Amino acid sequence: MKIKAIIFVLFLTILAGCEDQHKIVENFESTNADSVIAQVQLTQSNKKIIRFVDELYDPNTSAHVRTQILCKKYPDEYIKNYMPALLRLSPKENMKSELLNDLESALEYYKIHLKIKC
Repeated sequence: MKIKAIIFVLFLTILAGCEDQHKIVENFESTNADSVIAQVQLTQSNKKIIRFVDELYDPNTSAHVRTQILCKKYPDEYIKNYMPALLRLSPKENMKSELLNDLESALEYYKIHLKIKC
């Protein structure tokens, strides 16, 4: 009799756990899907920006490639991918104007440091 009761309780526990998992998955899909997508986009964009910075400092990178990165690729990646993802993840913490100012400061630093004009 005790074994039947233990098996029954175990069965109910497993059944309740499955229902909770289903609710968690539904909740995750509805509320966190956008933030997960934004996090992936931010991570990928950040990796690209780091690659751009590495290329800017690489002594083997030509002046033409540095100009392309600094004047086109870096700002495009930042504005089209990095900034929107960051704003979706923390809209109150990172205002668009502040992010644009940060971009402008970074670009100015590299332009002065690497003597590049766009």
